[in-house]
Amino acid sequence: MKAVVLRQHGSIDALKVESDHVEKPLGPDDVRLAVRACSLNYHDVFTIRGMPGITLDLPVVPGNDIAGEIAELGAAVSGWRVGERVLLNPVYPGRGLMGEMLDGGLAERCRAHKDQLIRLPDAVSFEDAASLPVAYGTAHRMMITIGQVKAGERVLILGASGGVGTCCVMLAKMAGAEVTACASSPDKLEKLRALGADHLIDYSRTDFMKEVWRLFGKPNRRAYEGGVDVVVNYTGGNTWIPSLRALKKGGRLLVCGATAGFDPKEDLRYVWTYELQILGSNGWRREDLGALLDMVADGRMKPAIDRRYSLDDAVQALKAMEDRAFFGKLIVAPNG
Repeated sequence: MKAVVLRQHGSIDALKVESDHVEKPLGPDDVRLAVRACSLNYHDVFTIRGMPGITLDLPVVPGNDIAGEIAELGAAVSGWRVGERVLLNPVYPGRGLMGEMLDGGLAERCRAHKDQLIRLPDAVSFEDAASLPVAYGTAHRMMITIGQVKAGERVLILGASGGVGTCCVMLAKMAGAEVTACASSPDKLEKLRALGADHLIDYSRTDFMKEVWRLFGKPNRRAYEGGVDVVVNYTGGNTWIPSLRALKKGGRLLVCGATAGFDPKEDLRYVWTYELQILGSNGWRREDLGALLDMVADGRMKPAIDRRYSLDDAVQALKAMEDRAFFGKLIVAPNG
């Protein structure tokens, strides 16, 4: 089987597409999919580099987000048939994440557990479906399930041009919020405008906290005026304190990651003085994926897909992910 195979941690340049990767046998509750689309996430880059405290049983095939057709059923699988179109919930029960603890979607086929299967509506393409789980599922849980963003609120989204960020923009606009999107290039900002962002900040050139104060006024600790209602920050690091200071009194900071640093300095006096809420969100649940599929099926949402690659060009796609040289999602189509 043709697959991208990680044999040792290190540089993406060391990865190769192998034509003879051995497939694992199916257990009684497993299925095998013909992979039609796999979307990339920055988690794939972390997996390839190696993450402190996480030991993988190498070799492994990267790729968390997978949509395809059932090609083979385990002996104990019922209620499914060969040829059905499905999306995978990326977490294999009791084992972990596809593309990390088990072979993922950068291959012609992959093995999954029957409980991961989610039927695809006819109106949802493989590419759109594969865009959803890790990034969009995380965004939905953070923004809607936990953050409860609602109409009329002002929402500031940092890192708005990636997979999570673009979905946050779309979900906030669907909720009726006023959205300020931050990115680091004019091209990405214009694409965010096309997604519906009301205000744009190039934070490579502008202090986003001061720009928020300019747009909406400086937060007032004695009144619920100035600043924004919600800040989406999954970077941490030196963006953390400015994010807190961009919030109005009673505002909410939503966090689902810490890509720029997990231990920023914080002045707790500011948190209690302004009655701020810091809400953490970890991953997604099956119901988040179901809600997203419904949005795509009925036309309320269209995933932002930047580029599509063949399996032979998957290493090039991973390099683009590592370099953040994309907007929204990157798709690899092994059998497309």
